[in-house]
Amino acid sequence: MTASSKHEVLVLKSWSLLHRVRDVLQRCEEERYGQYGLTPEQYGVLVTIKYVGQSARITDIAHWSARSPNSVSMIVDRMVKIGLVKRVRDKHDRRVVFVSVAPKGEKALGPASSEGLGLIQTVMKPLMDDDLAALIKLLESVRSQAVGCLNQEVAAEELGKDDVISQADFRQRLHQYIGTSTTEASRKSDRKAKPARRR
Repeated sequence: MTASSKHEVLVLKSWSLLHRVRDVLQRCEEERYGQYGLTPEQYGVLVTIKYVGQSARITDIAHWSARSPNSVSMIVDRMVKIGLVKRVRDKHDRRVVFVSVAPKGEKALGPASSEGLGLIQTVMKPLMDDDLAALIKLLESVRSQAVGCLNQEVAAEELGKDDVISQADFRQRLHQYIGTSTTEASRKSDRKAKPARRR
């Protein structure tokens, strides 16, 4: 096998593996979040609203979740129908609509976040810090090259998107929210588990 053909095989194998990893991770998330009645997309919307504040505009959610406003709007429509979120018009400007997490969404978000974080830790556990740093560098390089294959308008939009996870306060808020929700959930389950005293 020549050097060029060996390189071509490695490129194709890497490309195939990227797609297969993405598909497996998607299925893992579907299983984990599905236990709480959420799809990965719906979970992403709920987390984004929590990051932005108590409510967010569709454009805010689209920006932070790296999706188009149209796709976010369709996801939110379905979430409103099943009671995960609600739309509220701004009191001062009726043209502005905010999306907030409904009680049903609140109930699912805490345990789903804990489950999702557990999944991430399990999947990434074999990698040491040096491995993770190398993986991030390689994936950023592939992403940058892929963005160059998009048309200029889409590429500019993609490059302008912030990485939410790199925001320190996002991680802090998420951990705080997970901690609060799991503590409350464990208290409730403890109360249910305790047998009633006999007199």
